[in-house]
Amino acid sequence: MMGATSSATVHTIWSASLSGERRRWCYALAFVLLFAGCRSPSPPPATTSKDVVIWKTVGSWSGRGNRQTETFTSDTGGFRVRWETKNAARPGAGHLHVIFRSGDSGREIIDAVDEPHVGSDSDVKEVSAERPRWYYLTIDSSEVDWTVSVDERIDARVKGSP
Repeated sequence: MMGATSSATVHTIWSASLSGERRRWCYALAFVLLFAGCRSPSPPPATTSKDVVIWKTVGSWSGRGNRQTETFTSDTGGFRVRWETKNAARPGAGHLHVIFRSGDSGREIIDAVDEPHVGSDSDVKEVSAERPRWYYLTIDSSEVDWTVSVDERIDARVKGSP
């Protein structure tokens, strides 16, 4: 019973001590403060994202004559092939042929490069297979020094700030 009497007394004292105009301002302020916390939270700021391509080096090989590379795996089946031939045995000579083969069966998967002369990959060649797997390359060359590099294509998304 003491609590009810005290509360009523405090309310009466508080009401009596404030003038009518001041009381209205206090009620308005209390109303604003009470409902300011009831609004929904603002949404998080929007972020931008951008698709990018990352190239992961698979291997690089060089030599003269034919070669079969060691096997390598691909998680995506997408590749970029860079090549260069030089030091032809005679003018107009030289040939480079690069084939991706299945690491399981040896069958031809991608005929990547077939160049009948000395030169380089001024137009970098992107090639792709039907699925990820184990691969190796057969590199057939005649009368020319060669270098072949293979990178795997990895598609990614970069998130940025607004």
